[in-house]
Amino acid sequence: MLATEEFTRFPLLMWEKVLSKVKKSVVFMDDKCAEALHWSGGAATLLEAGARNLKQFSSFEACGVNEPKAVFVVSTLLKGRTVDIIKDIISLSHFQYCVVFTTVAHSVHLLANKVTTEIEGSPVFEQFEEKLCEWMGNMNYTAEVMHVPVVFAPVSQQLIVAPPFAHLFPLLSPDLEAINEKRPEKRRFASLNDIDMHCLPAELQIEVKSLASALNSMFEATGTREESFALGPMSRIIAGELANLPQAKNRRKTAPNKASIIFVDRTMDLTGAVGHHGDNLVEKVLTVLKLLPGHVTDVQVDMLELTSLHKTPHSKNILAPGCLAQIQSSARSLWDVMLTTKHKEGVIEVRRQLVEAASKENLPIKMSMGRVTPEQLCSYIQLFRSSRGALESHCGVLQLGLATAQTLRHPSLPRWDSCLAFERLLLQALGDADFPAVLRQLLPLMKPRGVEDTSASGSRLREDELGPDELILLLVYLYSLADETQPADHDTEEEEELEKLERDLIGALTLVIISRETELSPLLQKLTGCTNPEELTAERVHSAVEKMFKTLRGLSSTRNHLKQLRSIYTASDGVHQATYRPFLRQILEEVFHPDRRECPDIEHMSGGLTDLLKTGFSMFMKVRHSSQTLICNRVSSVTEEIT
Repeated sequence: MLATEEFTRFPLLMWEKVLSKVKKSVVFMDDKCAEALHWSGGAATLLEAGARNLKQFSSFEACGVNEPKAVFVVSTLLKGRTVDIIKDIISLSHFQYCVVFTTVAHSVHLLANKVTTEIEGSPVFEQFEEKLCEWMGNMNYTAEVMHVPVVFAPVSQQLIVAPPFAHLFPLLSPDLEAINEKRPEKRRFASLNDIDMHCLPAELQIEVKSLASALNSMFEATGTREESFALGPMSRIIAGELANLPQAKNRRKTAPNKASIIFVDRTMDLTGAVGHHGDNLVEKVLTVLKLLPGHVTDVQVDMLELTSLHKTPHSKNILAPGCLAQIQSSARSLWDVMLTTKHKEGVIEVRRQLVEAASKENLPIKMSMGRVTPEQLCSYIQLFRSSRGALESHCGVLQLGLATAQTLRHPSLPRWDSCLAFERLLLQALGDADFPAVLRQLLPLMKPRGVEDTSASGSRLREDELGPDELILLLVYLYSLADETQPADHDTEEEEELEKLERDLIGALTLVIISRETELSPLLQKLTGCTNPEELTAERVHSAVEKMFKTLRGLSSTRNHLKQLRSIYTASDGVHQATYRPFLRQILEEVFHPDRRECPDIEHMSGGLTDLLKTGFSMFMKVRHSSQTLICNRVSSVTEEIT
């Protein structure tokens, strides 16, 4: 029987290949690989394996005469800018031995070099080894280039993420337009469901093939024979690519274990991605705390409470931040509780583990029952700063405790409850009024600076007043539900009313972004292309918001092609309130319910043309009782979802 641990162990096995080469070397690593390593033991594992130093993968880095060995770990093709950086570093150093690890398979390098025929060996890697020796200045020096898929990060025993693919996002209506522009009029696609792999832009093809190759490596290492299923245009392309890999076909003939993997386009249900109905502590921590620089899956935890430093505007620059990724067993168990239970249970478990840790160290803790407050958690944490040994023994639990305390007292947390309240109101309104009338309710929330209430009560309410980020999330929430809550036949007058309303919303949101933002969030940076408010202009923001609304319109029709799983909204019947029905939950109910018939929406991708002509869902039913089920829910961040 295939165990879950086999999959969570796979990233560590891949890093072992890197660790075997780092002895007495300086390691250069790009941000995406560094984030994957971050969840697999971090930089400490490299140093324990004998590495002398770990440096950023940058042309501004180099090594001294007494550092003759370098190891490069990159998440990209060995082409273009990546090659330039490696050459720059080598040219400024005195290396005699270079090892390059790339997460991109040799077969994908061949595709990038427009080689379509199968070739024995690894000629692209061999040619790059010669270039490395040339740059080192002596063809007798040693160079090695190899593929290692260090792209997965084991966040928990039940969750694996792939940071290098965080930007890979399902196709949307603007993508269809861009693809059709380059095709003759008679050969243009009618919908996203008609698009195949060969029609995608070259860069996107490389990404899809790299992801399929990485998944194949995971299944190969775990001896897995997978059955692939897909919901959505992008998922169908990825699942099809995995099914058609020559290496995958050979593996499936002999692999002893069975598993079913379901690929799901996240655009099938962005309501769940942006909604605030999730009562989970980790979800709130990831929402309110700032991301670690260069990361998409972990946040910065202020460590000031563990020192005697006074809080000043510059104190954050003195201390390195803590994080959520921990290796201590006690911290890992606490993290699992925070990740899988409700908010209240998670907070109580944080307090319990802090009290238990303080008791073990004989620290003078004052027990208090009742509601858990951030002040209470901080008072427990501050007890540890007087003992270096206690700090080292419990540093993982302390960082998770600090993350919890900083989330509970964060000034933007009240907005979470405000968003949840608005979402509930909008959910009810969608069943009682037409879409423009519901959308119009957002206009009063879009108030530029200078319009707010300056009274004492107004000042008090500004804490939970919605900012541009929350307003954008509410727009995504509404548009993802729009199509199924309204009648199919829209008349011209309704369309004109909606267009006029959207123009008003675009103008109002533009003013909000320009007038109220003193610091741009990652979402607004992505949306506008600006890194600081000084770069913002009315024209630039207006154009970006217009483009965003064009994308939003496409969200409402993403489930239109489905037959059974088309609805995620249940209208009020006079007795029960309107409810949101999570798409992923519906899929799992279909998969695991013993009496369910075949679901026509879940497309089987592993059996070739014959099975593609039918759903193949019955085959899934045959393997599910004796296999693992993996749901690969494509794409991670709200930033990518609306830009």
